[in-house]
Amino acid sequence: MALRAVVESCGGFLPEKILTNEELATSVETSDEWIRERTGICRRHMAAHGQRTSDLAVGAAKKAMAKAGIGPEDIDLIIVATATPDLTFPATAAIVQAKLGIKQGAAFDIQAVCTGFVYALSTAEKFLISGQHKRALVIGAETFSRILDWQDRTTCVLFGDGAGAFVVSAVEEEQAEGRGVLSSFLRCDGSMVDLLYVDGGVSATQTTGYLRMQGNKVFREAVNKISQAMVEAARMAGIEPKDVDVFVPHQANQRILQGVVKKLGLREDQVISTIADHGNTSAASIPLAFSVAEEDGRIKRGDLIMLEGMGGGLTWGAALLRY
Repeated sequence: MALRAVVESCGGFLPEKILTNEELATSVETSDEWIRERTGICRRHMAAHGQRTSDLAVGAAKKAMAKAGIGPEDIDLIIVATATPDLTFPATAAIVQAKLGIKQGAAFDIQAVCTGFVYALSTAEKFLISGQHKRALVIGAETFSRILDWQDRTTCVLFGDGAGAFVVSAVEEEQAEGRGVLSSFLRCDGSMVDLLYVDGGVSATQTTGYLRMQGNKVFREAVNKISQAMVEAARMAGIEPKDVDVFVPHQANQRILQGVVKKLGLREDQVISTIADHGNTSAASIPLAFSVAEEDGRIKRGDLIMLEGMGGGLTWGAALLRY
């Protein structure tokens, strides 16, 4: 019996606090015009004091579960993509499992930074089509505000906090009617670790550290690697990137998105962009953008959708699904 991993629903969650470019400009040498021109970002959401990555993840998961009409007893796999876990261990997924009242199944984290959600979705698909698990919560959740150097204007203006979640189910191929995850393409080049990293860690410094980035070099890598991933994921499914209905990219930088659109000959109206309101929420950005686009009608059932991400590692990847 062949199975498909079908995305049943999605949900997004954002902390209440909003930090605007104008507010940032009062504490670091920058301006609204400078940030907008270089990134497309206008504002971002910040987790409140005491609000953890798991709290954001739970908020997104509850929305996705409610849309799917399921309860805690229906989930037997939780994968959380995050670079900002609650604790060194246990996994944030274990904490999410407990907070949701889920008593069964497996739960673990994936760390591929901004590509994390694509890695997590691809991993969940493999578990589900094996028949080992029946229904998964795939979550991207981040509190990047906790690892930013707020005196470094090249990084602190870019990132925000948030979470997004998919409910993904194993469905018999005949019943899936063409829906489900159709392909995924994942890559990493560890020789470029120094382009985007955090300068702390349990083994190295016994500190949390701060995010560091060589922005110009990351930008140069991004367009080519994102385009490669999309082309390969499309090829594996026997289509061209331009054939997709909707492109939901990692929300890193508006200029990167424009570069990919130009390189692959896509239309602007195919691309979902929420970067102006959310900033870069790392592993959360794809499901957050997906959730916004579904709620406002830009994503509909039956759409052929391409997801992509690129992050520290460097990691990059894409996934194609029929919603």
